[in-house]
Amino acid sequence: MSLAVVTLAAGKGSRMKSPLPKVLHTLAGKPMLGHVLAAASALPEAAQHVVIGHGAEQVKAMFADSGVTWALQSEQKGTGHAVAQALPAIADTAVVLVLYGDVPLIRTETLEKLTAIAASGSLGLLTVTLEDPAGYGRIIRNSDGAVQAIVEHKDATEAQRAVQEVNTGIMAVPAALLKKWLPQLSADNAQGEYYLTDIIAMAVADGVAVEALQPASASEVEGVNDRIQLARLERIYQAQLAEALMAGGVALADPARLDIRGTLTCGQDVFIDVGCIFEGDVVLEDGVRIGAYNVVRNSRIGAGVEVESFCHIEDARVAAAASVGPYARLRPGADLAEGARVGNFCEVKKSVIGRGSKVNHLTYIGDAVIGEGANIGAGTITCNYDGVNKFRTEIGDGAFIGSNSSLVAPVSVGAGATVAAGSVVTKDVADGELAVARGKQRNISGWQRPVKD
Repeated sequence: MSLAVVTLAAGKGSRMKSPLPKVLHTLAGKPMLGHVLAAASALPEAAQHVVIGHGAEQVKAMFADSGVTWALQSEQKGTGHAVAQALPAIADTAVVLVLYGDVPLIRTETLEKLTAIAASGSLGLLTVTLEDPAGYGRIIRNSDGAVQAIVEHKDATEAQRAVQEVNTGIMAVPAALLKKWLPQLSADNAQGEYYLTDIIAMAVADGVAVEALQPASASEVEGVNDRIQLARLERIYQAQLAEALMAGGVALADPARLDIRGTLTCGQDVFIDVGCIFEGDVVLEDGVRIGAYNVVRNSRIGAGVEVESFCHIEDARVAAAASVGPYARLRPGADLAEGARVGNFCEVKKSVIGRGSKVNHLTYIGDAVIGEGANIGAGTITCNYDGVNKFRTEIGDGAFIGSNSSLVAPVSVGAGATVAAGSVVTKDVADGELAVARGKQRNISGWQRPVKD
């Protein structure tokens, strides 16, 4: 039996106070809809169907390469009406799993159990028990405990509102049964909408078993209607990621002050201080120490590396035993070899810093290749851009670049060469040579300083 996942994502999300469709608001750097699709995509042979409405073109553009089959709900007439828009593209023999684009923390393991119920011919219903069930549809059971119906809060009696088991909206149903029941839905209710939940009573009337399942945590099925709820789920999600890291041996100075917006893979004995953000695909090898308030994006940090506080590292590679920071910026293409050092207020872009070489203070290295054991003095700049094109600087093994030097590319400084402090180098320097390129100093005696009027 095939599986068709129908995710409802047509709502406007007016309480978000934003023109952006609600399902495109991000949690951990990914649109909420992306989290739902990822959880469903891990199910065997899942075909993804998404029902869109408000901001439909924006949603389609964001997930253009996701292999989704789109269904348009031009008028929002309720959940039953929304699911009906997707049914024409679904085979009668399939199981339909109904999800919501603003319920981002749903787990694949929960969905596996739910779809297994529907695969046996029953209706699988995901419910949750809440201390305060106000606003949710109540699960009505008979004296034997069997589910009989779902009554929406606005339509419920006082006795029914006392029920704490509520509907999450997530269910799995054989497609043939859905196609039979959905045309029978009525909008004769307080909302004037076609409730998907009304099929529960239809299932009972037709003798189809309704089996309720509860998630491991209520946060799995918590939806987002405003930014307050989104922020709460963000912290829940980040706490889950932090706990997983610590269970794997990572030391976190404070699990509550960590943000992962992508994938963070860590080796043994990794330490991460407070306020750090990891985006995209980041790998920290054994023994890495990340100081406070660093941002690391799409980078690999080698074994034993120490990244001191307040650094930004993006699309970079840092080999074992190197050190970075504090207040350093590694831009895309920065490649630090083993034992290299990039210190405070330095920027490296599309450059190789050779083994054991040092770029320690107030320096910009762009479009350059630096050999092994070189020392780049404070205030050095590789002048790689003429306003139109970029040019390359090459610095050989063991070279010494004096402080406050400018290397005007294209230019090369040979192995063991020295550039005197304050030089502007425009010509190649051969191996072992000393380059002095600065104006001759003149001392003028008797000079009178200006006096303020």
